[in-house]
Amino acid sequence: MSRSIWMNGTLVAPQDATVSVFDHGLLYGDGCFEGIRVYGGTAFKLRAHVDRMQDSARRIYLEPPCTADELVDAIEQTIEANRIEDGYVRVVYTRGKGSLGLNPFSCDQPSCIIIADTISLYPEAMYRDGMGVIIAKRPRVPIACLDPQIKSLNYLNNILAKVEAIEAGVLEAIMLNCQGNVAECTGDNIFLVKDGVIKTPDTSAGMLHGITRQFVIEEVAPACGWTVEECTIVPEDLFQADEIFLTGTAAEVIGVTGIDASVIGAGVVGPITLRLIEQFHTMVAGELAERT
Repeated sequence: MSRSIWMNGTLVAPQDATVSVFDHGLLYGDGCFEGIRVYGGTAFKLRAHVDRMQDSARRIYLEPPCTADELVDAIEQTIEANRIEDGYVRVVYTRGKGSLGLNPFSCDQPSCIIIADTISLYPEAMYRDGMGVIIAKRPRVPIACLDPQIKSLNYLNNILAKVEAIEAGVLEAIMLNCQGNVAECTGDNIFLVKDGVIKTPDTSAGMLHGITRQFVIEEVAPACGWTVEECTIVPEDLFQADEIFLTGTAAEVIGVTGIDASVIGAGVVGPITLRLIEQFHTMVAGELAERT
């Protein structure tokens, strides 16, 4: 099926969805983005994603080319035009066309691009059997250098850590901050379970406060009778954990059964993780039913 791309107010064919070679998004990774899951033709947690998109733009001094309401409408229009039932939306703001210098204010008009398509981040078997990960040697960029709440187009720090994972034969890597504490994975947030207590790194560790992370902390875990402790986590805590799981827009909730050469817990997806996965899908279905 040929997809339609929403670009600056118009739905166009993919081959016509182009940006200038002078766009600072291409030249310098100057822009921001959001990834949004679609269930039953409806964007999940759409307003939260749109609000974060607008916030990312303003944190990099990029005046959003769309209001929040306009962006919501454009995303829904793109999902409908592409007949996406279970899929993914990528929303991108680029700085726009400018000079060959770093000055962002030389760019006259930012661009907005919306892509709706299907997605499969991890093999289905991993949700049943768990996945292996590594701890990347490359640390996260310090908060003082780049605010991790900016979902920037420049993902090179994460990409290079992702390469470490791929070269090790796995699909994800845990990233530490420069203090050696656990921050996040290359594309997911991380949680551990120890003696029945669920823990996750505090945002001060230098990671993005994911929408799915927030959903698990504020809604999914409490619905199961658990609270989540946000605290400092060191690598040794991971190796001693009973269970580990990751959360992300595309990943949803997925268990980790090994780190590097070490087995986590019993080497299977643990009972708390399995319960959270079940509750996640129950609550997604419930929220969807309320909208229809």
